Amino acid sequence: MNNRREFMQVTAASLAALAASKFLNAATHRPIGAQIYTVRDQAEVDLPTVLEKIHKIGYQEVEPYWNVYTHSASDLKKIINDHGLRAPSGHFNYEKLNDSSIEYAKTLGLEFLICPMLPDDMWTSLDGFKRAADFYNAYGQKVRKAGMKFGHHNHDYEFRPFGDTTGLATLLKLTDPDLVCLEMDCYWVTQAGQDPLQLLKQYPDRIKLLHLKDRKPGFPPSFDMEASSSHFTEVGAGTIDWKHVIPAAEANGVHHFFVERDSGDLPPFESLRVSFDNLQKIA
Repeated sequence: MNNRREFMQVTAASLAALAASKFLNAATHRPIGAQIYTVRDQAEVDLPTVLEKIHKIGYQEVEPYWNVYTHSASDLKKIINDHGLRAPSGHFNYEKLNDSSIEYAKTLGLEFLICPMLPDDMWTSLDGFKRAADFYNAYGQKVRKAGMKFGHHNHDYEFRPFGDTTGLATLLKLTDPDLVCLEMDCYWVTQAGQDPLQLLKQYPDRIKLLHLKDRKPGFPPSFDMEASSSHFTEVGAGTIDWKHVIPAAEANGVHHFFVERDSGDLPPFESLRVSFDNLQKIA
């Protein structure tokens, strides 16, 4: 009887150690983050509770956005770290890309300072993307001097065709790869009728971070970010080929993956949990 009890105890301990080992290996291999914008309504009221819930799901990183910068950078960093999380990247609106944002991002401890989108009056002409490229090169130089990296986060409007090119192709062609990288949002790439895997092959050295959210099937592509472009679902519940996209991104040196969902059918925390659980099944 004692031998059986001891055997069961040893077995349970061994299984727990194995599970912990797998978790740690997965954490080293692929830390999964959450873009706080997913739970924006809650975060702007009670950020500590939001971060506690995100950490309990299993996320290791978060990506803050503009409306949580009401906290000082040092306070925000402490709140994030106190809840077992880290923030390698943050979003700063185009209109707020100034010296103060660089100082805030540096104090926050960010590795990447990301512009989430261009002003909408710059979406519909190549001139808008050319002006953005000039500004990005100058601002990226400042960000690099501060010891960080600067990047652009895409939506669908960057893929609108202008003759034989697109806004995104122009933006990447005219910006210095050493100064401007891309945070690829896989949903919006797919919504624009493009393939995230193909972009990883086309721009292996430019894409440094990924936004993970999935797309429901059966809808036409778009380039406008209108409500009719919103077909969001949880990672692993839609049409994107994550089993190939994520390993390809890792092979390219992408280290930060942020789950995000703009809107959808499930409550936001449940959405984050489902996406996280589904990602654990992706090799």
